Amino acid sequence: MNNLDDLLNNALAEEQPQLSKEEYAAKKKAEREEVFALSDQTALEVSADEGKFQPFLDLQARLDRYSAVNSLLVFAQNPEASRLGSFDYWKSQNGFVKPGQSGISILEPGKEYEREDGSTAVGYNVKKVFDISQIDTRKLKFAPTPTYTERQLLGALISKAPVKISGVDELSGDLGAYTDPETGSIYVRKGMEFSDTFRSVAQELACTEVNRGGKNTADPQFTAYCASYVLCKKYGVNTKSFNFESAPAMFGGFEAQDVKGELSQIRDAAENISGRMARQLETQNRAAKNNEAR
Repeated sequence: MNNLDDLLNNALAEEQPQLSKEEYAAKKKAEREEVFALSDQTALEVSADEGKFQPFLDLQARLDRYSAVNSLLVFAQNPEASRLGSFDYWKSQNGFVKPGQSGISILEPGKEYEREDGSTAVGYNVKKVFDISQIDTRKLKFAPTPTYTERQLLGALISKAPVKISGVDELSGDLGAYTDPETGSIYVRKGMEFSDTFRSVAQELACTEVNRGGKNTADPQFTAYCASYVLCKKYGVNTKSFNFESAPAMFGGFEAQDVKGELSQIRDAAENISGRMARQLETQNRAAKNNEAR
């Protein structure tokens, strides 16, 4: 009879040792530092390569509720990600992580702490999430994706805007839209195709958001241009006219933290507009359902 005791001993040897409080804290710190380093590295790579910058904006449009830093982390680990959730989230939706899948590391806010200078800061913890492509979705119930007409999308973009928007027959320089620097009002050239109208209005509204934010940006027009692209991608508006060849030059000489700051402003401007649109579109959906029920 073969002796199997050696296998049992090896199995015991492979068990994870218990970590002390100090060792556990050191492990978690190392994980955070590794994730922060990855976000810095990816920020520099994305800003230096137009072939990565535009796909990053595509991902930010799909994951618009995620911060720019977390979007950078997702882009580094799974650039095709489209819908993320923790292990427990997917389990609660009757979806289960497929065998052999590695989680995507992102950062989530933790507890506040006091710096040495007396100021308050927020600590971050590493969190693992999984893309829907890593999930067994056979028992997952999907909510139908709403579809909107061009009129609904443009109406939602303009509705509740913080500035006055008016249509005009002509604009100098054949511009699609123009913001009056004195009044802040936006004038839009009539008669354009839907995609041109949406893009032009979105860019001027994004510029308004950037200027209202009170934060410094290297080039507000470039920030607004990128934010309008994110909005167009999110809502399925034609983006063929966009070109990001100038991105590497715009970010030239930037440190990683500066790049992340610029990407955050792009994300925030797009998200503020998208949030207003979502509320307006939801109001339209409720009104339509109420009419159907009558």
